[in-house]
Amino acid sequence: MSIIPVIMAGGVGSRLWPLSRSLYPKQFLAFDGKYTLLQKTINRLTSLKLEQLLVISNEDHRFLVAEQLKSIDRLNKNIILEPEGKNTAPAVALAALRALEIEDDPYLLVLAADHYIENDIAFCSSVTHAFHYAKNGNLVTFGIVPSKPETGYGYIKRGDVINSGDFPCFKVDEFVEKPCKEIAEKYLASNSYYWNSGIFLFSAKKYLNELKKYAKDIYDNCIESFNSSLHDMDFIRIDSGIFKECPSNSIDYAVMEHTEDAVVCPITSTWSDIGSWSAVWEVYENKDSNNNALNGDCYCIDTVNSYLFSKNRFIATIGVSNLVVIDTPDALLVAQKDSVQSVKQVVDYLKDNFRDEYRSLPEIFRPWGSHESIAQGERYLVKKVNVTPGQSTATQIHYNRAEHWVVVSGTARVNIDNEISILNENESIYIPIGKSHSFENPGKVELIIIEIRTGSYLAEDDVQRVNEKESHGY
Repeated sequence: MSIIPVIMAGGVGSRLWPLSRSLYPKQFLAFDGKYTLLQKTINRLTSLKLEQLLVISNEDHRFLVAEQLKSIDRLNKNIILEPEGKNTAPAVALAALRALEIEDDPYLLVLAADHYIENDIAFCSSVTHAFHYAKNGNLVTFGIVPSKPETGYGYIKRGDVINSGDFPCFKVDEFVEKPCKEIAEKYLASNSYYWNSGIFLFSAKKYLNELKKYAKDIYDNCIESFNSSLHDMDFIRIDSGIFKECPSNSIDYAVMEHTEDAVVCPITSTWSDIGSWSAVWEVYENKDSNNNALNGDCYCIDTVNSYLFSKNRFIATIGVSNLVVIDTPDALLVAQKDSVQSVKQVVDYLKDNFRDEYRSLPEIFRPWGSHESIAQGERYLVKKVNVTPGQSTATQIHYNRAEHWVVVSGTARVNIDNEISILNENESIYIPIGKSHSFENPGKVELIIIEIRTGSYLAEDDVQRVNEKESHGY
């Protein structure tokens, strides 16, 4: 079987604020264990033993994607960077064009990076059986057998049966938008509707041919944009000047609603798009005896049916139920589980008031590690900087601040105006204003530095990079 998974990893996940931010959205978070949603999406396919993988992301998230693929040994010059989001139809077209450079006509398994599927083995079995229909020239979409009259999902109405065996398949009759409660109840009772999962399987050439037939403007733009793309380390950078003119549309609207070859294969496994904190609570696999989902340093007394998440601090609840409590270093959310759809209003408030809490967490990730603000006042800023073994920061100059670096763990190789110093634990060094500088972790363990900035202007944009490895930035 020649299948290349195409993982769509470009969403912003505003409904899971304050943990999910526009620069660190939900697909890069681990809600209940070791792996993030992106990593779980990839690991879910293990039994299929697929060698290739493509991930579609945007510029802001490129290093997050690279680091998370690297940590599960799946980074292989396989990240396509969209200059801007244009919905799924153009994104998959770019992936199809890249896939055709890898193989003659591979099949694409299109997946969202932020979905939950309970039974990985059952899902892979569904993919294996659906492959038969894709090989026959069909564009397969996977429908989730609904368990309740859900109003938050679109639906697929099935048509004539193609195969009624253990793994049935049907012609697609129509795609329908998110219904009201009364209509959703009718859908559930009819047994003819599935939740629209946004998961697809088709050959690369078949998809491009159908896109050319029904959305030629998207097809033409993607061909031109891809042909002008650049390879940069592990990234394939799509031409921004051309791609910005591409129409924005989904696979459903651009292709699936028009093609005569759309089929739907049902999946019975528990599935969720993790679209709210109540959804996170529902799929949490290790609830306590009172049905609480606890993540971090939490303690509950007379607390039931609640979700608690603590990033750093100890939190306790007493005598509450159906509550969501999310504590991060710079924001706290407390909400009833049945009101969490209003979280987006908080994000809108933060945007409207030009506040940074919607955009990023205090910890910022870079390809060499991460840095996190831990204290700030007038004319000073203190950061904790983590550098992974073998990595180095960009060489840069600041014109409005001096810096003092203290090594608290590991070994640092420091370059200041081409003079090299080796700093060990409990040693420090001063970087005056206007001096070029960088640091490297030459050791085998993580390097941790406390950086103290002093000066009249302390923001990240007071920087001149000396060379553009240096696209890595700081």
